[in-house]
Amino acid sequence: MGGPKENKKKSRGFKYYNLMKIIAGVDEVGRGSLVGPVYAAAVILKRSINTKLLKDSKSLSSSKRKLLFEHIKKNSIWAIGKASLKEIEELNILNASLLAMKRAIKKLRKRPSHVLIDGNKLPNIKNYRLKSIIKGDQKIPSISAASIIAKVTRDKIISDLGKKFRGYNWQKNFGYGTSQHLKAIKVLGVTKHHRKTFSPIKKSK
Repeated sequence: MGGPKENKKKSRGFKYYNLMKIIAGVDEVGRGSLVGPVYAAAVILKRSINTKLLKDSKSLSSSKRKLLFEHIKKNSIWAIGKASLKEIEELNILNASLLAMKRAIKKLRKRPSHVLIDGNKLPNIKNYRLKSIIKGDQKIPSISAASIIAKVTRDKIISDLGKKFRGYNWQKNFGYGTSQHLKAIKVLGVTKHHRKTFSPIKKSK
């Protein structure tokens, strides 16, 4: 039979997905990369999710991220947004990242009542209750989940791109400015996928 204890237990269970508060976590990936679009994910966790497994994507191995990626997809409502290379160059990387977040939020098939965003900046999106949380990917399960969804999605896209543009080792560095990547740019040149407004690329042109 239900009673005070049962109701108390239920209320604790809705910490991140209260029936009255549909909370979405949002994070971006690829801001520091020298290649390609910037991606963001928005995630609303279902009660079936195991939040104890969720961590900042950067603290997880590639194999662990991929396993959690599938677990999150099955136990959440999620969406991906991106800002193109052209938009990065026109808007700058910060504004492009915020645009990718906005697109991810708007693509969710269920409208969240609250949106928690990693970092200290908020996208320009009307009629949503937004809150920025510094290091949110380490503190809030839905933001951790968003960081995993965004990173696995972008890593695969950049890795596949690396198969067409060999020599830059994008399958491992995912476009970030590792010493091997920078050496490859000097030898092979700048591709159409490199961010021309980023200083390492500017110097190589």
